[in-house]
Amino acid sequence: LVLFLAFWSLADGGKLLVVPQDGSHWLSMRMVLEKLWEKGHEIVAVVPDAALFLKSSQSFTIKTYSVPYTQEFVDQSYQELGQKSFETLKLSVLLSNISELTNMYSSACRHLLSDKELMKYLQDSKFDAIMMDPVLPCGPILAEYLSLPSVYFMRGLPCTLDYKAMQAPSPVSYVPRTFSSTSDHMTFPERVKNFLIGLSEPLLCHLFYLKYKSLAYEFLQRDVSMQELFSQASVILMRYDFVFEYPRPIMPNMVYIGGINCQQKKPLSKEFEAMVNASGEHGIVVFSLGSMVSEIPMKKAMEIAEALGTVPQTVFWRYTGKAPPNLPKNVKLVKWLPQNDLLAHPKTRAFITHGGSHGVYEGICNAVPMVLMPLFGDQMDNAKRVESRGAGLTLNILEMTSKDISNALKAVINDKTYKENIQRLSDLHLDRPIHPLDLAVHWVEFVMRHKGAPHLRPAAHDLNWVQYHSLDVIAFLAAVTLLSLFIAFKCCLCCCRRCFCKKGRTGKPTKAKSH
Repeated sequence: LVLFLAFWSLADGGKLLVVPQDGSHWLSMRMVLEKLWEKGHEIVAVVPDAALFLKSSQSFTIKTYSVPYTQEFVDQSYQELGQKSFETLKLSVLLSNISELTNMYSSACRHLLSDKELMKYLQDSKFDAIMMDPVLPCGPILAEYLSLPSVYFMRGLPCTLDYKAMQAPSPVSYVPRTFSSTSDHMTFPERVKNFLIGLSEPLLCHLFYLKYKSLAYEFLQRDVSMQELFSQASVILMRYDFVFEYPRPIMPNMVYIGGINCQQKKPLSKEFEAMVNASGEHGIVVFSLGSMVSEIPMKKAMEIAEALGTVPQTVFWRYTGKAPPNLPKNVKLVKWLPQNDLLAHPKTRAFITHGGSHGVYEGICNAVPMVLMPLFGDQMDNAKRVESRGAGLTLNILEMTSKDISNALKAVINDKTYKENIQRLSDLHLDRPIHPLDLAVHWVEFVMRHKGAPHLRPAAHDLNWVQYHSLDVIAFLAAVTLLSLFIAFKCCLCCCRRCFCKKGRTGKPTKAKSH
């Protein structure tokens, strides 16, 4: 009976193509895919043969394609990513790094789309839908090429392009732009800054996606803008919610699944449980700069170690580099730690994090106040959102001193306001009708069953800029109004002339006839 039910679920399941993004983005997407696999769906993921986290899986089929770089290059690139975050970068160097990154991933995308054998397999496989992280838009190009309904799984796109592509209003007056590091309650100078960033977004996005635009033209055989390409998504699964994100307008196909990575607490191993219990009444602090950064320059590591020695709590520091010579006794260096399980422990007093969305949500789910050290990407904006809600403090990774770290850590531990605020956020976040993971699975299955979600697509996609802003209607009404005023003016002028002419004739004295 069990075997029959298993085969029945497989026969009833759909077929999903997946184009993931390497790095931490993959960690939460994998949870959704494993859940879909458990429900009987066939999952096929296409990944490069050199990747950081995109490895083989027992839950779904992996199809690899060759890329013009090696595994050693990938490992070195991600290792340097963390180290460079602690160095002051000039704008020219930053733009050069972004250019190198886009060149690497766009060349990988070209190799995928040029792999005739793999592309033929994908065309013949008759997938029901495609799921992807579209931040680097190889997935959207592939979806358009294969004519498949798509599900986006992401934190966000540069230049607010996700909201623009979905036709969601995004006023600069209260919606902070990416990298603006402002809240939704802006001062006048902050609104000026936000406005200028908004003006520069089209140019920045054009430069960032330039190679992908040429790729899209080459493989789709038509000129297509990135906004038009992104607008084809059936459903967008956004990895945040309004407990964390500032309130703003969204479209019906934009589904918020913040906290999808928050799992049920599991028992700690005997080794970790013993160390946690040994911390006594002071408790512990969890310190991790994410899955991609675990080694930092020695000078900065020594400053951090000095600061950690000023608190009585035991500090679990995920760190794989050389141990700082001044490492205090209360700091335990570990190459790996069960982050969510440690944060869920009642003895945890604070969480030092880089501000990635996964870590931030684990902090919110478990109500642990945070000290944030943002490194790159959206982490600065994430840190601002936590700080603006009084749930943590943000430090500048380049300028912070041992004293700054010590003061921030002591503040979030000893000032009960931070604990109260993060507890309030946690209560709001957990008060939901369905777990975000189940919600994400539902919408992926929805798109697979119905071959998309066209009923959620607003008519705004079919309007041009003039029609969207009703400029033609305004011009028509203005013309009618002006014409009406002109006609009314002419009528009044005509009446006045006739009236005055009559008065002139009746008031004119009659001349006596001469005899």
